[in-house]
Amino acid sequence: MTKPFHCPLCHSSSSAYSSDKRRDYFQCSHCSLVFADPETWPSAKQERSEYELHENEATDPGYRAFLSRITDPLKKKLITDAKGLDFGCGPGPTLSLIMAEAGWSMALYDPFFHPAEKALTQTYDFITATEVIEHIHQPDVWLPKLWNMIEPGGTLALMTKLVIDQTAFSRWHYKNDPTHVCFYSKETFQYLAEDWHASLSFEAQDVIFLSKPKDF
Repeated sequence: MTKPFHCPLCHSSSSAYSSDKRRDYFQCSHCSLVFADPETWPSAKQERSEYELHENEATDPGYRAFLSRITDPLKKKLITDAKGLDFGCGPGPTLSLIMAEAGWSMALYDPFFHPAEKALTQTYDFITATEVIEHIHQPDVWLPKLWNMIEPGGTLALMTKLVIDQTAFSRWHYKNDPTHVCFYSKETFQYLAEDWHASLSFEAQDVIFLSKPKDF
């Protein structure tokens, strides 16, 4: 176990949390984020190679059903002319197609496959990031950036599997993906909600909504 690092989300101190044959993991003392030893994080080239192995097709009913866990509750929150962004959409955007079929348009951004920097200069009524934030190397930069791109009354809709406890983490397949570097828990999202003055809801076991007050 190497020396603990500062938390990549809130910069607080961390302590040893878990270890396996691949990496050591640490937990923040303040926001409870669990993260892999930063010295083991993959390069951008390694990340892209892993992502290109993913086979998520827009025509796959199983993949659409998976995404419906976030799109179904999101649709219930949106006004008819709401504009969105699919952040980290990957090489085969699907969530945006599902939302477009229901009448909501979405811009796309992905640093590897849709690097449309202009999309990051806009504001949106909703932003989705499905199975994305666990990959982000600078959550202290990107999460506040996404939040600041949300219009008052809007929603940041996230999908990521949650840390439960050390015992579950030790046998968790989710941590074995080398591109998964940060792992969030309910406590981490409660920290973000308090910091951002956001309304927090857990729509499913791995679906989290952070909503901005209308008078923000």
